[in-house]
Formats: sequence, C-alpha cells, structure tokens
Amino acid sequence: MRAAMGFWSKIFTWWNGATVGTALWTRRFGDEVGRDEAGNIYYQDKQRPERRWVIYSGANDGSRVPPGWQLWLRGTIEELPETELPPVRQFQQPPTGNLTGTMQAFRPDEPANYFANSGYARP
Repeated sequence: MRAAMGFWSKIFTWWNGATVGTALWTRRFGDEVGRDEAGNIYYQDKQRPERRWVIYSGANDGSRVPPGWQLWLRGTIEELPETELPPVRQFQQPPTGNLTGTMQAFRPDEPANYFANSGYARP
C-alpha cells in the first residue's frame, strides 16, 4: 500500500519532489550542469541553454537554492557559480532556508501592553 501511494504521489504531487512528467522532460531535454551542497541538481535545456531548472533533493522550496545558483537559474550570470562568482569571504554566513512557520522563525519581543492597547484579548 505504501509503495502504491509513493507511485501515485510522484504522478500527482509536485511539492514532494519532481513529478514523473518533470523527470521524463529532464531525462529527454535536460543536460545536468551541477549540484550544490544540499544535493539539488541543476539542468539546462540541450537546445535552448537559457532554459534552466532545478530538481530539489527534498521538499520543493525555492529558499533552499543557494544565492549563486539563484543567479544562474535566473540568467543573471552565464557561467556556473563556481567559476563566475568570487570566493566566499570569511564574514559571509551560509544561506538558510525560509524559516517562516517554524520554531526557528524570528519573533520580536512582545510588548507588555500590546494587547491592552489594541482592544484584543491576550491569547
């Protein structure tokens, strides 16, 4: 039963990874150009190199693509990020995914009188 659900989810759901259609298109028309640290695989079209896409290693979340690869995907840089971008400097931090909705998301300090002045009851 579980294997059958995996098969059907690959056909009909795009948020759990590449669908069957995307995998077939990639195999037929795609040319792998690189991979990043997260395991995402980057492709460009064999006939039209300006068409570029990524196959995610996990959930389909655009914030998981590093900034250099974002530049390449959008056509801002022509060469691959390893060759076109300058080396990473010491003060630069590694990029993080979108943390909205998680416990790691930024939450500003709640003023003590915020709910008293707003007319809403404190949750």
